[in-house]
Amino acid sequence: MSGLLSSSLARKYAMSLSAFFLIIFLLIHVAVNLVSLCSEEAFNTASHFMGTNPLIQFAMQPVLIFGVVFHFVLGFILELKNWKAQGIKYAMDNGAANSTWMSRNMIYTGGAILAFIVLHFVDFWIPEINHKYIHALPEDPSRYFHELQAKFVSPLRVGAYVIAFVFLALHLLHGFNSAFQSIGLNNKYTKGFKRCTKAYSIIIPGLFIFIALFHYFSQLS
Repeated sequence: MSGLLSSSLARKYAMSLSAFFLIIFLLIHVAVNLVSLCSEEAFNTASHFMGTNPLIQFAMQPVLIFGVVFHFVLGFILELKNWKAQGIKYAMDNGAANSTWMSRNMIYTGGAILAFIVLHFVDFWIPEINHKYIHALPEDPSRYFHELQAKFVSPLRVGAYVIAFVFLALHLLHGFNSAFQSIGLNNKYTKGFKRCTKAYSIIIPGLFIFIALFHYFSQLS
């Protein structure tokens, strides 16, 4: 880690690669959660597979947790180093984006997302660990849909989720495009990349918001 942080270029590459990894994860995560809008049975099947498959649980999940921690820790380190050294923030070398609110406030949107991840862990990951390993309860493949809906009964929690995904969209609007530029994809395809990253940054958080609101309002009737 110390060797990685010794080079500014290496830090930017590492930050970009960890961002791409998490962007792919978000795509998979929203796809699984969208299933809950269509079929309770299909969502239970998908969640049971994700929750009991040894490769996912003991290989991919630790990598994901490391990726999240690595991305946020490195992001905050980059911000602090740039504040101290230059008085400017990370990834402000993109002329057109230098003055955007998103580029100036990446550390704050990142902090808000980190706070949400802690809430998400409390809501889903910690109960899963308790269920499987602490209390060693028998596995019920039909439990996942009802556990999901139970998290969206409180309007305060739903509001927290909505606000968090708004911050995620703001973070992605600058961060996704910046990640492409950091690895050198600043060429004749730049405009196309920008359109794709903008669409992703709006659509994926928007879908998460829709899922939360859907389960909240579906339980009011």
